[in-house]
Amino acid sequence: MTGTAVEELNRTGSGTNTIRRREFLRALSAAAVSTSIRAPSWEALSGTFAVCGIAGAQRNGDALFAAVPPATTKIAWRHVNGRSPDYYLPETTGAGCAFLDFDNDRWMDIYLVNSGKCDFYNPDPPLRNALYRNNRDGTFTDVTEKAGVAGGGYGMGVAVGDYDGDGWPDLFVTQYERSILYHNNGDGTFTDVTEKAGVAAPGWASSAVWFDYDNDGRLDLFVCRFVDFNKSKNKFCGNESTKERYYCVPRVYPPARSWLFHNNGNGTFSDVSLESGIGKSLGKAWGVVATDINNDGLMDLFVANDTMPNFLFANRGQGKFEEIGLTAGVAYSADGRTRSGMGVDSGDYDQDGWEDLFVDNVDQEMYSLYHNDHDLTFDDMAETMGIARVTRLMSGWGVKFFDYDNDGNSDLFIVNGHPDDKIQEHSSGVTYKEPLLLFHNNGKILEDVSARAGPVFTEDFAARGMAIGDFDNDGAVDVLVAVNNGAPVLLKNIAAQGNHWLGVRLVGKRANPDAIGARVAWQSGDLKRTRLKTGGGSYLSSHDPRMVLGIGNRSKMDRLEIHWPLPSTRVDTFTDLPIDRYISVVEGSGIK
Repeated sequence: MTGTAVEELNRTGSGTNTIRRREFLRALSAAAVSTSIRAPSWEALSGTFAVCGIAGAQRNGDALFAAVPPATTKIAWRHVNGRSPDYYLPETTGAGCAFLDFDNDRWMDIYLVNSGKCDFYNPDPPLRNALYRNNRDGTFTDVTEKAGVAGGGYGMGVAVGDYDGDGWPDLFVTQYERSILYHNNGDGTFTDVTEKAGVAAPGWASSAVWFDYDNDGRLDLFVCRFVDFNKSKNKFCGNESTKERYYCVPRVYPPARSWLFHNNGNGTFSDVSLESGIGKSLGKAWGVVATDINNDGLMDLFVANDTMPNFLFANRGQGKFEEIGLTAGVAYSADGRTRSGMGVDSGDYDQDGWEDLFVDNVDQEMYSLYHNDHDLTFDDMAETMGIARVTRLMSGWGVKFFDYDNDGNSDLFIVNGHPDDKIQEHSSGVTYKEPLLLFHNNGKILEDVSARAGPVFTEDFAARGMAIGDFDNDGAVDVLVAVNNGAPVLLKNIAAQGNHWLGVRLVGKRANPDAIGARVAWQSGDLKRTRLKTGGGSYLSSHDPRMVLGIGNRSKMDRLEIHWPLPSTRVDTFTDLPIDRYISVVEGSGIK
């Protein structure tokens, strides 16, 4: 959230929106689009349901995703930001969402985070988060009250992980002021164990991620902390003469240290932020992904900071991290400027065996695709790929590498929206609500296919969080978009019809329960691919824990190899596997 456009106003005065940005983006991408789009399939669903735009997509063959309307899903919940005349900064930054299987029925449920009571906001009636159980027919049922996961503070994001290894996914809900850890009781209910666990993380928490940083087989917790802020510290930002306010650039607020909590194995956690080295770096952290940048089996952290250098915490073992963002080339822009990092992710987009990084920023700053050079340094390939040009007028939040068409290559999905809801009044070519972006990996470049991805890509959103998951179990990974002060958007993937796949749920035993850090390799004929199971990624959100392995139009899965993360040293290999279905692989016990 930088103030690039706001600072331009301060220098030059108000401007006129002379550029239709959405039309500009379409024009940029139209000439480059060459993907073959396939008609949708519904065979894998337990029931049929209507999707906005699907009839047109089938007729015109030009849709990759389609929005499923709330009338169909029965998801009636909406995010409320509590926008006030005082323009408190948390209002414009939430919220997150998650796909999770809270009841272990192998169908993805949905969790949505709302704002709520805090020192500057007291909604009446009270607001609440929402947990929707998947009914397996394209509809969802609100089970929030029964489950006991309504929240209660000014919510920001959510991280899902089985921290106690009992086989049931738990919820960590980040909030402004104080966060919440909900333990899954395994009977459809959760218990708030925040105080017992010692993970309240006071302050303004944003994204969080579960990962095993010390390879003891238990999930630890990293929590991003944004600026040092409360109601009494709210600053006036705006037009001094007219007293018109707008949301402040975070540059005006002091940074804070993020949190690292070590899992003690008894339901409690220890704050190891300082002794690990994490707490030595003060930042304004928004997004985080746990990945392995140097293939040493130790999970590292890439953290997006707003108006400050990004952090790359290299895991040096023995519980220690070293911040190497500057020397790695991911801290600043190519011309040495700090930017407004918000969403991040990691993935091996070019299949060279090394994890690459992505961060999105605010308008005028462009997004960055960092190619891993295999020596703890990275090169920004966004300009070469055309991503920089397409995103120059955009402000990105949720972002994820995933193979939306099951051809075996990792594609890229980004949700956008400017943080300043008055930006159109004082900036040319930039709007508050912005379109979604989709980049297809054609084996050479990440190609912008947004212009033909479907009717929903012609709409604009104040999007923030974004989660990926296969809610209808058809092997095509869907997308959930959290919208600031609006209803969430569920996007049905209709692009993968005709391509084959295998879905894999990993269950660690000696390794951590969620198998974060596992490396999966698969082969189908001439196709050979590998993928690291990262932790977190995107912005304020959590994802379907299953890995969908695409093989294109090939008819069988010849080989699957799983390198379990440390402390396990096990490698499980399977041959001649069935396709177009989900399987569970338990470490050391085979397919279940």
